[in-house]
Amino acid sequence: MRLTALLRFALAAACVSLCAAAQAQAWPSKPIRFVIPFPAGGSTDIVGRLIGDKLSQRLGQPLVIDNRGGAGGTTGSDLVAKAAPDGYTMLLGTSSTHAIASSLYSKLPYDSARDFAPVTLLGTATILLVTHPSVPAKSVRELIALAKSKPGELTFASSGNGSVSHLTGEYFDSLAGVKMQHIPYKGDTPMTVDLVAGRVSMAFGTAVAFLPYVQNHKLNALAVTSAKPSPIAPTLPTVADSGLPGFEALQWFGILMPAGTPKEIVTKLQTEIAAILRMPDVHERLQSLGIEVVGSSPDEFAAFMRAETAKWGKIVKDSGAKID
Repeated sequence: MRLTALLRFALAAACVSLCAAAQAQAWPSKPIRFVIPFPAGGSTDIVGRLIGDKLSQRLGQPLVIDNRGGAGGTTGSDLVAKAAPDGYTMLLGTSSTHAIASSLYSKLPYDSARDFAPVTLLGTATILLVTHPSVPAKSVRELIALAKSKPGELTFASSGNGSVSHLTGEYFDSLAGVKMQHIPYKGDTPMTVDLVAGRVSMAFGTAVAFLPYVQNHKLNALAVTSAKPSPIAPTLPTVADSGLPGFEALQWFGILMPAGTPKEIVTKLQTEIAAILRMPDVHERLQSLGIEVVGSSPDEFAAFMRAETAKWGKIVKDSGAKID
């Protein structure tokens, strides 16, 4: 009887394994929903649509873009966390949704680590510190001095509460010992419109959002937030070398699926995306947006997110930022 039970268990396990393999081989057999948790037109949307278009061609199925902005990207992320783990829902996660949110929000509706299956880290993006030309400061040191002389008068815009642009601004305030007023927007596009119009003093944001305005002199770029100068803006110093030693902040983009998605599907998706990232036109386009291409394995991406969560958790704690 015991041997019979063991055989039944072995057969059941084999059946589950074969079914999972068959599901992966047949995948995808229908359109895939690709949730981008920020409004259309911003840097996350641009990256998502570039990858989504190529992925659709390679998989032979449409990728239906679903822009679900709100709450610093957590609204769309929660949607994916609660979706069926069948391989037909994927998310473009970012620093905001999967490194910052767990420390910033007192009641986050999902667990950044437990509720998602990491697929791959697409890349990391250059973040610029820019000011409106009406701000007299021409360097980070001058900006800090100006902010100290006018406490609470300078404003910094962000793409939303809990976004990387928000927390980078709070991080800057904390290290510099200044206090600027935070003005949140619903995405990169409305933030940039008001910044260019002079309704806010400054912002931290991706090169794709700000460089065109820097090049036509509608915004002034003071520095990059990476640990070393960026190839896309080689003449700009780092914030760390401009008066705030140790300052470093990165925006990143990665693909995730709901936890429980069959490993075979995750592996196949990672393989396809890695191939896309190696395409010369995709690689060049991402580089032109100030994005350093990565294309990691699922395990590497998981480890990267753990490290980023710990880093941003400390930044959130030190800055005192919190969203209820």
